[in-house]
Amino acid sequence: MKTTYTLKRVLVAASAVAALAVTVITPIAQAVTYSAPSAPTKVVANEGTNGITVSWTPSAATTPEITSYIVSAGPGSCPVIVPATAKSVVTIPVLAGQKTFTPVVQAVSAYGISAAAKANKSFDATKLTLASLNADYKSIQFLQLSDLHGAIDVSSTSIGAAGLVAAWNNDRVLNPNTVAVTSGDNIGAAPQISSAFEELPTIEALNLMKVDASTFGNHEHDRDIAHVQKVVGASDFQWVVSNYSSLKDLVSGSKAVKPYTIVTRGGVKIGIVGSNTESTVEQVFPGNLKGASGTIAIDPGVTGINQAIADARAAGAQVVIALVHQGWTENLDGVAQGRLPDLASQIKGANVIFGGHSHLVYSTALPAESLRSSATLVAEVRNAGVEYTRTTLCLNTKTGRVKGSAVEYISKADAAKFTPDATAAALVKKYKDQLAPKLDVKIGTVSAVFPRGGSPAVERSGETPLGNFTADAIRAKYKTDFVFLNGGGIRNTFPAKTYTPLDKTLVRPATSVAGPYDVTVGDAMTVFPFGNSVSTTTITGALLWKALENGVGGAYPADGRFPQISGFKFSFDSSKPLGSRVVSVTTLDGKAIAKDSTVYTVATLDYVVQGGDGYVGVFSPATAKVRDLLVDVFIEAVKAAKTITVPVADGRTTKVG
Repeated sequence: MKTTYTLKRVLVAASAVAALAVTVITPIAQAVTYSAPSAPTKVVANEGTNGITVSWTPSAATTPEITSYIVSAGPGSCPVIVPATAKSVVTIPVLAGQKTFTPVVQAVSAYGISAAAKANKSFDATKLTLASLNADYKSIQFLQLSDLHGAIDVSSTSIGAAGLVAAWNNDRVLNPNTVAVTSGDNIGAAPQISSAFEELPTIEALNLMKVDASTFGNHEHDRDIAHVQKVVGASDFQWVVSNYSSLKDLVSGSKAVKPYTIVTRGGVKIGIVGSNTESTVEQVFPGNLKGASGTIAIDPGVTGINQAIADARAAGAQVVIALVHQGWTENLDGVAQGRLPDLASQIKGANVIFGGHSHLVYSTALPAESLRSSATLVAEVRNAGVEYTRTTLCLNTKTGRVKGSAVEYISKADAAKFTPDATAAALVKKYKDQLAPKLDVKIGTVSAVFPRGGSPAVERSGETPLGNFTADAIRAKYKTDFVFLNGGGIRNTFPAKTYTPLDKTLVRPATSVAGPYDVTVGDAMTVFPFGNSVSTTTITGALLWKALENGVGGAYPADGRFPQISGFKFSFDSSKPLGSRVVSVTTLDGKAIAKDSTVYTVATLDYVVQGGDGYVGVFSPATAKVRDLLVDVFIEAVKAAKTITVPVADGRTTKVG
C-alpha cells in the first residue's frame, strides 16, 4: 500500500558560483528514504587541453536513484550534463567573456537537484589560453519568474519590481545573451497596487524588467476577455500559449497571442512556447473564457505544445524552452507527483521546461531523448516574487547540440545586493501614493498573524482560523444555516505579508514586534482580492454531501476548492477514492445531516454558485441572491470585533484516516 508523506521544504546552502551568492531550494519529504540527492564530494578541477577537467566522487546512493550530474561554472559558462553511469570526470569548455569562476557539481534525481559541491580551485578565464579554443559554444541565460500575482512592491518576502529590475540588469551584464520569461499568473489574486488598477502596474513592471515572453496562467483569466486584450495591448513582450482551442479573440491592435515566438541572442535563435493549465476552466468565473469567436477550450495534453515546438524548430529555432503553467505537488513513495512532471515526460524537443502554478520549488533533469540530444532541465519557482530562476544553457553552434544546462535559485537576499532600480521604484510609489489614503485606514487589531499558505497550504487542506472567522461572520450577517467558502479565495496572511502601508505609525508584524497588530482596508483587500460577492441560496442535504466531495476531491491538498465552513461539521478521509471521501456530516450539536432532500439555507460566493472550482450542479444560479462584496462583509466584521483573538480550531473540519 502506498503512503503519502507530509512535505516540507528545506534550504540547501549552495556555493557562490557567480557574482550572486545562490541558495538552492529543494522540496524534500520528511521520510529520509525519499529525499533530494546529497552533493558529490572531492571535486577536483584542473586546466586541460580543451577546457577545465572536473572530477568528483559520486554522491551516496539514494531513492529515487541519481540519474545524472550537472557540472557548471555560473553565468556565462558552458554547463555539461552527464549520465550517472558515465565516468565521474568531465571537461567543461571555457567561453570568451567568462569571468573568474569556480566549477561546481550537482547530483540529479527525479525528485530534485543536490546542493552545489565546489571544486578545489577557481580560474580566471582571461588568463587561460583555452578561451579561443571554444568559439563553437554559446552560453544562453534564462531569467524566469512564475506566479508573480502582482507582487511588484517590496515586502518582507517579495523582491519587488525595483529589486527584480536591478538584479536582472546585473544578470544581463554577467551574460548579455539573456532571455527573460514568466510561466503565467503574472496578475490576478494580486495586491491592490496591481488589482485596483486593472493589473496594469504589473504589466508596466514586467516591461521594465524587459520580459521577452510569458504564457498564460489561470489567473490571467480572472477577468473577461476584454481585460485580457487590454493586458496584451499593454505588454511590450509576447504572450504565447499553444493549448487553447482558439487565439482569435486574444488580439489587441497589432499585438496578438501566438503559439510560439522566436528571439535571437548572440546569433542563436531561441524558440519560446507556452501552455496553460486545463483547470483554468473551473478556476475562473464562468464566462471569462468566452469571446466574440466563442469559448476557449483548453487541451490538458501535450499535442499543442509539441506542435508548437516542432513549428518553432521548423522556423529556425536552435534552442526551445517551454513555459508550462503546471506544477509539482508532492512526493509519493519517492516519485515526484504533479502535472508538471507528468507533462514534462511527454513534451518532445524542449531543452528547458519552466513550470509554475503550484507555488512550490521543483527541479530535475530528464534523460536525453536520443544520443543526438541532451538532458532536458525542468524547473519550478516559488510565487509572489520571493525568488527567480537563473538558468544557463550551453549550445554547440557547430553541431546544434545542447551540451547542458544548470539552474540557480536567486533569493530576495541575493537580489538585495543591488541598488533598487529608480524607475521601477518610482512606478511602485506612484500607485502606492494613490492607494494609501484609501487603504491605510485602520479597521481593527488582531492578537497575532492569521496564517495562510504552507505546504500543503492550510486553507486548502483543512480548517484554518481565517476561514472560520470569515465564514462565521457571513453566517451571522445573513442568518443562514450554513456557510460554504472555497479556501483558494484566501490569498494572504492577515495582516497581509505582501501589503506594506505607507503609514509607519501602524503596528505591523516584524522581527521582535509582538502583537496585537493593526489591520487595514489594504490588508483585507489583499486577503480577498477577487471582488467576489456573497450569495445566499438553498441546498439539500444530498447536494451538501456532493459539494463536500468536490471540496476534498480534485488534486487535494493543492486545489483551491477545499471548503471553509460555518454552521456544520464534517470529516473526510483523503486516502479514499474520489467521490467517497466524506465520512460524516453533522450539525454543530452532532445531529447527522443525511444525503436527502431536506432543504437548508446557505451562503457562499457568486463564483462558487456559478460552478467555479468544480462546484458544478451544486448551487443553483437561478435561485441565488447576490448580496454584498465579500471583502466588505469581512471589513465590517473586523470593525465590529475591534480586537480579534486569532481563533483556534474547533473541530468543524476533521481529517481522518
